[in-house]
Amino acid sequence: MQSPFYMRRRTFLTGSAAAISGSALSAAAPIMGPSFTLHRRFTLGSMDITTLLSATTTVETDPQTIFGLNASKDDFAQACMDANIPTDKFQMFYTPTVVNTGTELVLFDTGTTPQGTVAALEQAGYSADQIDKVVLTHFHGDHIGGLHTDMGRTFENASYYCGALEYEDWDFSGDEGFEAKVRPLEDELEMLDDGQDIATGITAMAAHGHTVGHMGYMIESQGKNLFLGGDFANHYIWSVAHPDWEVRFDRDRPMAAQTRRRIFDMLATEKMPFIGYHMPWPGLGYIERNGDTFRYAPASYQHML
Repeated sequence: MQSPFYMRRRTFLTGSAAAISGSALSAAAPIMGPSFTLHRRFTLGSMDITTLLSATTTVETDPQTIFGLNASKDDFAQACMDANIPTDKFQMFYTPTVVNTGTELVLFDTGTTPQGTVAALEQAGYSADQIDKVVLTHFHGDHIGGLHTDMGRTFENASYYCGALEYEDWDFSGDEGFEAKVRPLEDELEMLDDGQDIATGITAMAAHGHTVGHMGYMIESQGKNLFLGGDFANHYIWSVAHPDWEVRFDRDRPMAAQTRRRIFDMLATEKMPFIGYHMPWPGLGYIERNGDTFRYAPASYQHML
């Protein structure tokens, strides 16, 4: 004969299992996959710096068709293994940046599409018509794609800036993207040389190689500095840890490698943060020396304090 305690315990456990099963069924939610915020804001001295995620995509191709063209298959695979990243695909991020100087909103690069960049701007609390200046690091499509919509200019109240050498090189290229996006601004573009100021605390800096006239920009406020690097380095492993590896989209590959090493050395020496257009979201990090090469250190809370 079973004891009353056994019966009560068995009934309790059976009922509890049924309740848990029913609760699990009612609480089920769909698997939605990765998600990202579209902006990240931090301060530099008296300025607000906001990175915008205008787009991100998984590139389903062998990364070595783009990066590490002069590396052996084994060396490339080992670099991927050491960094815990795959060898058959990679993630691309497209990160325009807004600098609020306190008197002007300056947008660096415009993303792949106007829709993506405007959506990120609006999530950050800005509107396209508030942008005072648009500065282009170079003229590849993922940097100029947001300049125009079907209805006209995306940033209708802005003035426009680019490197003088960059424009000169593309002027007779016949490139469709350049003709559609940049050529309509020809009479308004202000051409910049190395060391020229765009606004107080924002200075153009030659970073040639990725394109002939590619420019980076030094941001300074209250004694604090940040380098806005565009595409001088396009991957946190394949460009930073291996600055001499060739990249398919670099127009002058030897010069691009020299530029990477020169700027990495500056960033490491001065412990200066930088924003890379294709660095892992939100694009802000540091460069550290690692023997005769370098490593990427994502920023954490340094700019929240």
